[in-house]
Amino acid sequence: MDKKIILITGASSGIGRDAAMMLSAAGHKVYGAARRTNLIPEGVVPLSMDVTDEASIDAALETVIGQEGRIDVLVNNAGFGYFGAIENVSMEDARRQMEVNVFGLASLTRKVLPYMREQGRGRIINVSSVAGKVVLYFGGWYHVSKFAVEAFSDALRIETRPFGIDVVLIEPGAIFTDWGIIAADNLEASSKGTVYEKEALNEAASMRFMYSKMKGYIADPSVVAKSIVRASLSRRPKVRYHPGTGANLMRFFHWLLPARWWDASMRLIGRKIV
Repeated sequence: MDKKIILITGASSGIGRDAAMMLSAAGHKVYGAARRTNLIPEGVVPLSMDVTDEASIDAALETVIGQEGRIDVLVNNAGFGYFGAIENVSMEDARRQMEVNVFGLASLTRKVLPYMREQGRGRIINVSSVAGKVVLYFGGWYHVSKFAVEAFSDALRIETRPFGIDVVLIEPGAIFTDWGIIAADNLEASSKGTVYEKEALNEAASMRFMYSKMKGYIADPSVVAKSIVRASLSRRPKVRYHPGTGANLMRFFHWLLPARWWDASMRLIGRKIV
């Protein structure tokens, strides 16, 4: 087996943690990057990194390259969801959403590319979301960030192919993690005392119900982690993987329904869940 040097961001919880454990168990050298390195799983090399901090990225890469001399696979998994009406989310919070989900990903990728190009091979796996294809109620800035990851990845794939570098997108549907609870908290906080409060509270309650009570109906993080493993190790990976609950179904109905029908369905679905 060709032992790979793999760097995964957001490796302290959820999808990133599961993927790091699986790849390490398969015999590969995995560096798990996160702000909370104490949560990095055993068998994975902990690496302190904040993707919004250039100095932090430089220090982490210096460690990996200094010890290994190369990076074969970069998995850009770090990210979070800030939900709230476009009008209500402060520009500071909107910028934070973009800094983590887009510009942090881009900064790390740009710094890894020269090493991969020198090697003549490499693989960059960007964890996007079905949210990069469809828009849900009150998800505005989160969707902006994931649509941007889609465009960034498509452009990067075209540009880097001549250098032997593959670019892969993972586009999960609903996954049973704390992501939905955090997004619901942000939605409630950003909507308090505004004209959107009533609808936002309904939506937040639906999200909390889904991501706390529907285990077994919503996919486990390991489902997405397995797609990351396949994308990392396949000789010829797909350009896109669609793991998780409802990913393909949502894409299909978004394609099928007229735009106004889709909009109306998004406003109604949350009310029917709880």
